[in-house]
Amino acid sequence: MKTVSFRIGETDSDLLYKYVKINNLNLSEFIRTTILDKIEEELQEDEEKILKTLKKAKKGKIYNHEEVWSD
Repeated sequence: MKTVSFRIGETDSDLLYKYVKINNLNLSEFIRTTILDKIEEELQEDEEKILKTLKKAKKGKIYNHEEVWSD
Protein backbone atom coordinates (compact mmCIF):
# COMPACT_ATOMS: atom_id res chain seq x y z
CA MET A 1 0.00 0.00 0.00
CA LYS A 2 1.28 3.47 -0.87
CA THR A 3 1.14 6.62 1.20
CA VAL A 4 0.04 9.90 -0.33
CA SER A 5 0.64 13.20 1.40
CA PHE A 6 -0.67 16.65 0.61
CA ARG A 7 -0.45 20.14 2.01
CA ILE A 8 -3.48 21.75 3.55
CA GLY A 9 -3.95 25.09 5.24
CA GLU A 10 -4.40 25.29 8.98
CA THR A 11 -8.04 26.41 8.72
CA ASP A 12 -8.91 23.57 6.35
CA SER A 13 -6.97 21.12 8.50
CA ASP A 14 -8.86 22.18 11.62
CA LEU A 15 -12.17 21.81 9.79
CA LEU A 16 -11.21 18.37 8.48
CA TYR A 17 -10.05 17.05 11.84
CA LYS A 18 -13.14 18.42 13.61
CA TYR A 19 -15.42 16.91 10.96
CA VAL A 20 -13.98 13.41 11.23
CA LYS A 21 -13.93 13.59 15.03
CA ILE A 22 -17.56 14.75 15.30
CA ASN A 23 -18.68 12.06 12.86
CA ASN A 24 -16.49 9.39 14.48
CA LEU A 25 -14.67 8.66 11.20
CA ASN A 26 -11.21 7.41 10.39
CA LEU A 27 -9.33 10.27 8.69
CA SER A 28 -7.55 8.11 6.09
CA GLU A 29 -10.71 6.17 5.22
CA PHE A 30 -12.73 9.39 4.96
CA ILE A 31 -10.22 11.02 2.58
CA ARG A 32 -9.83 7.85 0.50
CA THR A 33 -13.61 7.35 0.20
CA THR A 34 -14.21 10.99 -0.65
CA ILE A 35 -11.60 11.00 -3.41
CA LEU A 36 -12.76 7.72 -4.92
CA ASP A 37 -16.40 8.85 -4.80
CA LYS A 38 -15.45 12.02 -6.68
CA ILE A 39 -13.62 10.04 -9.37
CA GLU A 40 -16.53 7.62 -9.74
CA GLU A 41 -18.98 10.53 -10.00
CA GLU A 42 -16.97 12.18 -12.77
CA LEU A 43 -16.60 8.90 -14.67
CA GLN A 44 -20.36 8.40 -14.44
CA GLU A 45 -20.94 11.92 -15.80
CA ASP A 46 -18.54 11.20 -18.68
CA GLU A 47 -20.32 7.95 -19.46
CA GLU A 48 -23.69 9.74 -19.49
CA LYS A 49 -22.32 12.40 -21.87
CA ILE A 50 -20.95 9.72 -24.20
CA LEU A 51 -24.25 7.82 -24.24
CA LYS A 52 -26.19 11.04 -24.86
CA THR A 53 -23.88 11.95 -27.75
CA LEU A 54 -24.18 8.47 -29.26
CA LYS A 55 -27.96 8.67 -29.03
CA LYS A 56 -27.91 12.05 -30.79
CA ALA A 57 -25.56 10.73 -33.46
CA LYS A 58 -27.85 7.80 -34.21
CA LYS A 59 -30.74 10.21 -34.84
CA GLY A 60 -28.75 12.27 -37.34
CA LYS A 61 -28.20 11.56 -41.01
CA ILE A 62 -25.29 9.29 -41.77
CA TYR A 63 -23.14 10.24 -44.78
CA ASN A 64 -20.90 7.89 -46.70
CA HIS A 65 -17.43 8.99 -47.78
CA GLU A 66 -18.58 9.92 -51.31
CA GLU A 67 -21.21 12.32 -49.95
CA VAL A 68 -18.71 13.89 -47.62
CA TRP A 69 -16.12 14.47 -50.34
CA SER A 70 -18.73 15.86 -52.75
CA ASP A 71 -19.66 18.56 -50.22
